[in-house]
Order: sequence, then C-alpha cells, then structure tokens
Amino acid sequence: MPAPLHTDPIPFITLPNWVKAATVCGFNIEPIFARLGIQTDLLHLEEATISVPALGQAMEACVAASRTQHFPFVLGETFAFDYLPDIGTFLATAPTLRDATRVFDWVRELINPMIDIRIEESGDRAALTLAGQGAVTGQDRYFIESLFAAIVKFGRMLAADVESQASLQFRYAPPDYAAAYEAYFRIPVRFAQPRNALEIPRERLDAPLEGSFAKLHAQAQVRVEQRLAELPRRTGLIAMLEAVFEERPALLGDGIETVADHLGLHPRTLQRRLRDENETYAGVVDRVRYRLALRALQDPQTDLESLSERLGFSDRRSFTRAFTRWSGVTPSSFRQRREM
Repeated sequence: MPAPLHTDPIPFITLPNWVKAATVCGFNIEPIFARLGIQTDLLHLEEATISVPALGQAMEACVAASRTQHFPFVLGETFAFDYLPDIGTFLATAPTLRDATRVFDWVRELINPMIDIRIEESGDRAALTLAGQGAVTGQDRYFIESLFAAIVKFGRMLAADVESQASLQFRYAPPDYAAAYEAYFRIPVRFAQPRNALEIPRERLDAPLEGSFAKLHAQAQVRVEQRLAELPRRTGLIAMLEAVFEERPALLGDGIETVADHLGLHPRTLQRRLRDENETYAGVVDRVRYRLALRALQDPQTDLESLSERLGFSDRRSFTRAFTRWSGVTPSSFRQRREM
C-alpha cells in the first residue's frame, strides 16, 4: 500500500498480476500504462520499479475502467508468486500459519516495502495487522482492499476452516460500496476500527497445517534467502552502507564505530537511521557478506581462507558457521552443488 511519505521508487514485479486482473475485470490495461509512462518490460521484470504516485494513479485508473468487478478485490484475488515461486512453495508447505507469516518479511523486501504486516496477539485472538496509523486516502483504501483480498485468499488455501472464525477490520469509514465487502470476503467486516487487520483465533496460529512438507519448506526458505542476499538495496542509507561494504569489504569486520566514522555519522545515529528503515546493522553486514560470498564461490579457484579474511571474519571456521546459518550448507558443499 503506498504511504504518503514514501518517495523512492518501489519494485514492480507484480506487473503481470495487474495485467491479469485487468483482463478479469474486462478492460485493457496497456493504454493506462502507456498514458502514465509505466515501463512494461517482462524481460527485466526483477529490475522494474514504479513511483508511488504512478502506482496510485494506475490503481485509480483501473478502478474507473473496471465495469464488472471491483478491481482491488480482483488484484488481490488473482495475485500469485509467479515470478517468486520459492515464496509460493514456502507458503504452501508451511507447518503453521505463524510460520507462514514469514512471507510478509520477504514481500516487504522483494515486492513492496510499504507492506508491513505484523502479528498482534491478545487474549484468545490474533490479528494480522497492517502497520501505519496515518490518514487513509482513497488510493490507500484500494491498496488495503487488494492486500487483504490476497491475505484472505492465501489464508483459505492454507486453512480453509479458519474463515468460519475470522473477521476483517478496517480503519476507514464504510465506502459507498461497503455491501460488496461481505459479499466478496464472506466473513464479517467492520469499518471505522482502530486498525486494518484480519483477526483469527489465536490458537490457529500454531495449529498444524495439512500441507506441511518440512524438506521442501526448508529448501524454499534457503532459496529465498539466497535471492534476498543477492539483491542490492537501491536507495537510502542502506544502499549507501552496502555500497561502502562492496567497495571496502574489510570494513565488514571492523565494527559499527569504524563504519559510522567512515560515513561521517555517530554510531547511535547510524543505528537509529537503520532502525527507521526497519533494518539492523548486523542484518546489513550479514546480507552483504552472504552476497559477496555467493559471488566468490562461483569461482572454483576461490580460496576459502582468503575469502573468510576478505569478508572480515576472524577465521575460516567463523565464516563456515555463518554461511551454513545463511544457506543451510557449508561453503564447500554450496560450491560442489554449483559444479554438478
């Protein structure tokens, strides 16, 4: 969901989903994209971005163009991880709903940084809540509708019986088409609530799911985390920090005080600004180390001792432990797999 204060371009890997939803709603989305100057390059989809204003304008245009169904509902209903199949596999093989919610962290990283879903638990109820308490505009409402349409869809896929005890809450006043909500979602819906959330019985978060498949689930998680590690940040302080590490990997082992000084910041300021971007210093260091290690291990001549030192580890054993934690296999095993 676009947030008013977010000005950086965001990934647009969901472009095919928009095209599919428009087709279901009975209109051609190409003229809308052309009018708004939105690039449509499927060959480089992973690099595609879109500005928040353009995304909001596209949503409003699609809502206006749809004559048969409410476009945001269809956009959420037709969403699938077509270009991120490992996330789809992770979700489908999750042992519990609580474990499945890990997907929201990846969605925020790979699809939309403004989708910040958190679990809130109180008494015998739990809620998947969309963070953010600002005023909700018309455009925001459409994206909230789309997001919860997708959440309900995947919730039914994982645990169809849970919807009999589920309900939806929205912070905004009932729109003039409010009757369409319960007809579409088929669960109780309340407006003018303190939060935007899907509420379910708390006990269901940890109840076993029938689709659980531990081996595939673990493999999918490793593949997604590898992809995240290889993905550079495009903007902001995190991008600056990653660029410094890429240029001078030795800084990875020097500690936050040295790195903050290199950036001209006080260590507490660096920590605070990273926290403002929902990141930690250790998380950035791990991600860059993992990315650089993945690149280096593609070369069969890479010496693991020198690689460990280059990435700022105290010794090879520390590097091996860290790489195993990130990928599930040792550096040597990872390289052997690539050579097979």
